[in-house]
Amino acid sequence: MVRRILHISDCDKFIPPYIKFIKENFESDFENHNFLVTSGMAVNTLPNYSNIYLIPKSKVGKIKHYFHIVYEMNRSDKIIIHNLFNFKNVVLLFFMPWTLKKAYWIMWGADLYTYKLGTHDFKWRFREFFRKRVIKNFGYFSTTVPGDFELVKDWYKSKSVFIQNLMYPSHLYRDLIPTQSKDKSEVYIQVGNSADPTNNHHEVLTYISGLELDDYKVFCPLSYGSPSHRESVIQYGKDLLGDKFIPITNYMDFSEYNKYMSSIDIAIFNHDRQQAMGNMIGLLSLGKKVVLKRTTTPYNFFKSLGLKVYSLDDKDVMALLTKDDKVRNIGIMRHHFSPERLKSDWEKVFYG
Repeated sequence: MVRRILHISDCDKFIPPYIKFIKENFESDFENHNFLVTSGMAVNTLPNYSNIYLIPKSKVGKIKHYFHIVYEMNRSDKIIIHNLFNFKNVVLLFFMPWTLKKAYWIMWGADLYTYKLGTHDFKWRFREFFRKRVIKNFGYFSTTVPGDFELVKDWYKSKSVFIQNLMYPSHLYRDLIPTQSKDKSEVYIQVGNSADPTNNHHEVLTYISGLELDDYKVFCPLSYGSPSHRESVIQYGKDLLGDKFIPITNYMDFSEYNKYMSSIDIAIFNHDRQQAMGNMIGLLSLGKKVVLKRTTTPYNFFKSLGLKVYSLDDKDVMALLTKDDKVRNIGIMRHHFSPERLKSDWEKVFYG
C-alpha cells in the first residue's frame, strides 16, 4: 500500500471537484494525499481540508511553499504533477532527477503543445532545455487521449510508462437534462470553449457567416482566457452575425454549464491541438454534434471509440445528428466515460 501521495497543481476549475472525488472514492487513504496548490481561477471553491496547502500571497510565503514542495517530493512515494505549466516545478524536478522515477505527469494539453505552438524565442529555448530533460525521464505519463502520449515519445523521446486516464470528474458522461427553453426551429451553434486565441474563433465565425442558414444563433463561451482576444471576438462576431452572435462572458458553475450545453445542437472546436476535452465529452454525452479538426488527437481518439464526430470539410457538417447517431454516441459515452472507469484509472496510478 502506498504511504504518501503528493499532488502538485494550479487551482484550475478541475482541481476542487477532483479533490472531492478523491475524498469520496478513496476515503480510507485520503489522509495519505497531500495537495500543494498554487493560486488559480477556482480558489474560492477549494475544499477546506487539512491536507490542502494553498500557496500564500506574500513573497516569503511563496518561498516557503516551494521549500515545502521540495520536502514533500523527497518524502512522498508518488508525485502527481497536474499540468506541467508551472516552470518553477519543472526546475525543481530538473535539479532533483531522482524524484522523476516516481513522478506522474497528468497532461492537460497546453503544457505539452507549447513544444509545437510556442514562440520559439530565447525564453522558449531556455524553458525547453529544462523541460526536455524532465519530460524524457518522467516515470509515468497519464492523460485521456492516447495520441498525446505518441507525441510525447516523438517530441521528447520519453521513457515514460503510459496510463490512460479519464483524469477528472469533468470528463465523465453526463445524463441528459432538461433543455433550456428555445425555439425548436432554431439551431444553436457553439464556437470554442474560452477566450484563448487557440480556439481560432475568427476563422469559424467567417465560415458560419458564409453559410445560407435560416434560424440559428451562435454562442461563444468567453468567460476565461485572453481579455484582449475576448473583445476582438465579440466585435468580430457582432460585425459578421449581428444579433445572431451571443458571447458568454460570465463564468458558469459545472451544473449551470451543463444546462447551457443541453440547449446546443452543434459545437465547433477549431483548435489545432488537444483542448476543451471536458466540453467535448459533455456535448457528446448529451447527444450533440461535435466538429473538430481531423489533424487533432481528440478527433482520432473519438473516432477510435466508434463515435460519430465531424470536421468542417464534411458536407453535412451543419445538419443535425440523426436519431440513430445520437443514440449510438450517447451509448458509447455512457459506457466509456463512467465513474467506475475514472475510479479504476486512478487506482492504477495510486496503487499500480
